[in-house]
Amino acid sequence: MTRMAETFAALPDRLLALLDSLLDRFPRRMGDIPAAVLLTAPALLVLGAFSFTPMVNALTLSLRGGKHGDGAFIGLGNYLDALRSGEFWQSLTVTIYYVLGTIPAMLAFSFLIALVLHRISRARGFFRTLYFLPYVTSVVAAAMVWRSLFNPRGGVFNLLMAWVGVAPQQWLLEPRGMLHLLTGGAVNASIGPSMALCCVMLFDIWHGCGFMIVVFLAGLSSIPREVEESARIDGAGGLRTLWHITLPLLSPTIFFLGVVGVVRAFQAFNSFYALTQGGGNTQDTRNLILYIYSQFYDYGYWGYATAASTMLTLAIVALTALQWRFVGRRVHYS
Repeated sequence: MTRMAETFAALPDRLLALLDSLLDRFPRRMGDIPAAVLLTAPALLVLGAFSFTPMVNALTLSLRGGKHGDGAFIGLGNYLDALRSGEFWQSLTVTIYYVLGTIPAMLAFSFLIALVLHRISRARGFFRTLYFLPYVTSVVAAAMVWRSLFNPRGGVFNLLMAWVGVAPQQWLLEPRGMLHLLTGGAVNASIGPSMALCCVMLFDIWHGCGFMIVVFLAGLSSIPREVEESARIDGAGGLRTLWHITLPLLSPTIFFLGVVGVVRAFQAFNSFYALTQGGGNTQDTRNLILYIYSQFYDYGYWGYATAASTMLTLAIVALTALQWRFVGRRVHYS
């Protein structure tokens, strides 16, 4: 046992010596390139097997017509069909409504809740756990509960509205726009997100705030107290300290959550599918991911679906690059 323990203890040193001997074989003019390639090779192999290879196969499949990917090569025909499809643009509009309706609200609510949790001293751990609990709960399980709450017949939300004297609503079954309902019909019913889509947004805001709250708490804990105390000594009030000290120092956290939140919002699927029971036949709650899912699995148009998913991927990459290009300039890292 002693020899075995000594062998395992000496194993890291032997591996490092082997690595040094391998790197000494490369010309010195190559610098750190051989070491970088050698150290990243395992990760690159995994990404190549499970990410890059499927992406290349999907790109090849998007250039073929017919069902189940067995049609002839049609080039960019699937992409042109998607751009000419009204259902594609409708699902993209639903996706944009969803992103604009969830990400700013989640950032604002999460920051305010994290700010309160950061400043309280009693039962801090209990409240942090309470707000984080929805995020670790299964999306499908939580959505089933919310769907029962939104039930037009005997759901809790309609019971509460009847208690305050408001007419019951259809909630997840209401295709008319929220602006149309709030203005009493002054706005066209097709303008803006539907009430059903707003219900999905409300659920995802509730479910996703837990992650952002934890990240905001980590960012707030990293801000030196001396900086805020110095601002207060100089006469800055609470709001001025928050605007000129806390938010600039927290800008890397806000930027990170904004980028990650937008990417995840464009890829939202579980909440839409669980709350709307698939949502394949109602365009007011069918986002782009659900549209791609229905084209792929329900209708078997594999080439068309992969073409639409490829365009969605490119849109996410372009939007992320724009965020880094324009919003990233306003981030203060020190």
